[in-house]
Amino acid sequence: MTGTTHREASPRGLASALLARGALSSDWLPSFEAVPRELFVPDRIWPGIADGTRQNAAVYRSQDPEAWRRAVYSDIPLTTQWDDGDHAGDGLGTTPSSSNSMPMMVFSMLQDLDTQPGNRVLEIGAGTGWNAGLLAHRLGDRNVVTVEYDPDVARGARENLHRAGLGPTVVEGDGRSGWAQGAPYDRVIATCSLLEIPPAWLAQTAPGGIILAPFGAEYGGEQIVRLTVSGDGSSASGRFTRSSAFMRLRQQRTDRPPFEDYLHGEPWPAGGVRGTTALAPPDTGGWFEQFVIGCGVPGAFWRAERYEDGAYTLWVYSRDTLSWASADYERGRTEYEVYQSGPRRLWDEVEAAWRWWDDRGRPGLDRFGLTATRDGHTVWLDGPDNPVPLQG
Repeated sequence: MTGTTHREASPRGLASALLARGALSSDWLPSFEAVPRELFVPDRIWPGIADGTRQNAAVYRSQDPEAWRRAVYSDIPLTTQWDDGDHAGDGLGTTPSSSNSMPMMVFSMLQDLDTQPGNRVLEIGAGTGWNAGLLAHRLGDRNVVTVEYDPDVARGARENLHRAGLGPTVVEGDGRSGWAQGAPYDRVIATCSLLEIPPAWLAQTAPGGIILAPFGAEYGGEQIVRLTVSGDGSSASGRFTRSSAFMRLRQQRTDRPPFEDYLHGEPWPAGGVRGTTALAPPDTGGWFEQFVIGCGVPGAFWRAERYEDGAYTLWVYSRDTLSWASADYERGRTEYEVYQSGPRRLWDEVEAAWRWWDDRGRPGLDRFGLTATRDGHTVWLDGPDNPVPLQG
């Protein structure tokens, strides 16, 4: 960890850093001070990094309290569970499944949520309970409900909140269903990423209320969206506010079949049609570029097979295992070999989505928005009457 991280290894140091970055506003400072992060962090954690999704080796408070505290009061996410609790041992698991989120993201989202005195808030994804604790301190216990699917995680959140002297309602259940008993809510906030906005959230949010959630297609490039619910509760619309990288809502996770499933027992190239492209695969790989492509190419995901000297194959797959594409990248080339197979020409779709964005001057996140209804969603550019075109 850097010297800057060491200087931030205290509540005061972390608060100063968050204030300087504009994430922690003065009106949230009392809650930051009254609800210490350390009360919501277990003995064993896997510290993350500020600008990515990788984790470092496990740290135990009982074995190295200085390193544990340094991680807690650094602006980094802390993984607290792997593989839905099935992972054993101190090594890294396969997939992080619960965490204490990066403080800068926590307080940036709380600013986006724009809570007012007396507001009732529904949180989806209790995690360690820290976010619910901050909301409960600001709004009062009775005005905050947090829903957590994992019973062990929910139990830990209750214990942490009790230790902090707080008592918002912690519900064990499927976050897609919200919690109708406490509705209507003025604000709904999700601390897990979504492929779709659940209809129950629209129904349980008061007219004019806010839904704030990490949102992104399967292809990647998740972003935070801030939606305002319509007067009749049938829809919600609003703009994206910032980039994010949260764990997926468990019930919206999708399978990633192995490559062999796409060949259907045939030898390579398994009926794939050869072609070429002038679009360099790395140009499609940025976080925001993935977001744009995912908006236009639904039901698809990618993997990279890397070789020496920076060369790699970008594979694009359809979730139904019927279509795939590959694009080979080598440094110094201006034309790249492509193979495509199946009813969808996935590389053509990826390229069309990217060129749609490029032809419009590569607009930034502030120009994109989303409209959600009970039947689905539409991503748009500049306004709801200009939807991002679906390829294919």
